[in-house]
Formats: sequence, C-alpha cells, structure tokens
Amino acid sequence: MGIMAASRPLSRFWEWGKNIVCVGRNYADHVREMRSAVLSEPVLFLKPSTAYAPEGSPILMPVYTRNLHHELELGVVMGKRCRAVPEAAAMDYVGGYALCLDMTARDVQDECKKKGLPWTLAKSFTASCPVSAFVPKEKIPDPHKLKLWLKVNGELRQEGETASMIFSIPYIISYVSKIITLEEGDIILTGTPKGVGPVKENDEIEAGIHGLVSMRFKVEKPEY
Repeated sequence: MGIMAASRPLSRFWEWGKNIVCVGRNYADHVREMRSAVLSEPVLFLKPSTAYAPEGSPILMPVYTRNLHHELELGVVMGKRCRAVPEAAAMDYVGGYALCLDMTARDVQDECKKKGLPWTLAKSFTASCPVSAFVPKEKIPDPHKLKLWLKVNGELRQEGETASMIFSIPYIISYVSKIITLEEGDIILTGTPKGVGPVKENDEIEAGIHGLVSMRFKVEKPEY
C-alpha cells in the first residue's frame, strides 16, 4: 500500500472521493408518488463532491427553495476503478456502502422539469448529500436485502426495502461504468423508496439501514 492509499482510507470516502452519481426513479412506489413514468433505463444525474455532508455537519437549505425534500438512498462506494464493467463482474468493484440522503429542492426541480432544464439547482447544492459512516462490503453480503428507514423529528416518514429496486446494483454499476468511468471512493446513490417529503429549518432527520448503521442531521439555513 503506497503513502497515497494509506492517507485515503475508503472509510472516509467523502473526504477524497470525486464523483457522486445518482440514479432517479429506481423504486416503483416512488415513481408512482411522483407521477413519473417507469423508464427502461436508469435516469442519472450528478452531485459535486462538495455536496457531501458527513454526520456532525448540518444539511443546508438553499436560499432559493421553499420546499426541500428528503430522499433516502443506499449508496454504493466503489473500491476500485471501473470502466465498462460487465454486470457479472460488477460487485467485485464495490468497496462498501453508506446510507445517503439525496436532498432535493422539489419546487426548483418541478420548474426544471417544466422547462426541460437539467436538475443541477434542485439536486447539486452544497450539503445536498448527507452520508452515514462507511459500512464495509463484508457486513452486507446481499445489498438487495436491506431495510431503510427515515424519521423527521421522531416521526417515521420513509421505509423501504432494497429488494424493491427496479434496476439491481450490478446492473446500475455496469450501466454507469459504460458512461462514466468510476474511480475508487466514488459513490452511486441507488434511488429512493416512497415517502419523500418536506423538511424545514431546525428539523432533525434520523435515518438508518436496519441493524447496521444510523445517522442524524439537523436542517439549517446557510449564513450567507
């Protein structure tokens, strides 16, 4: 292991990982609640690495939104570089997992959809990707058998099972890697189950992967 590798532990991927690739519309119940169409291929969008908010830092609500939503997602952290990897080999490139929130300015996203514009303003703002502690691959033999949950101020809002994903994790990794070369420390957010909804300033969001990891974040307005 070189000096570089030693100073970049995968367990702190959010400090040095470059790419956050997000998959939209990957749970049928969420597609229905958004009145969207189920597509034959995943919808992809990106968040910048400055979107990461590790536990202990706040979720920042952009000044330009009046309707910030939580979207609970399983994140797949890449353990090595991968380009155009076949589905059958895709899981060999996984380093571990993390629970993530894809914070979304829903009112802004609705405007973008109407105008046919990209979702950058709605999805890619600073602190729009809260992340849990890293969960090593060995602790999750089958990522399609997990239960995810999210509470706002103690009230259960989202609960879903990764078994309900439309596109499987190996399929997603293979699909993404044919378009975007994935590198060690990059993460793929695999979509949200139903129950997305609004949060406001000072709300506390708590979320977890049942039996494995949980996290807690406060929603704040930025000071600028």
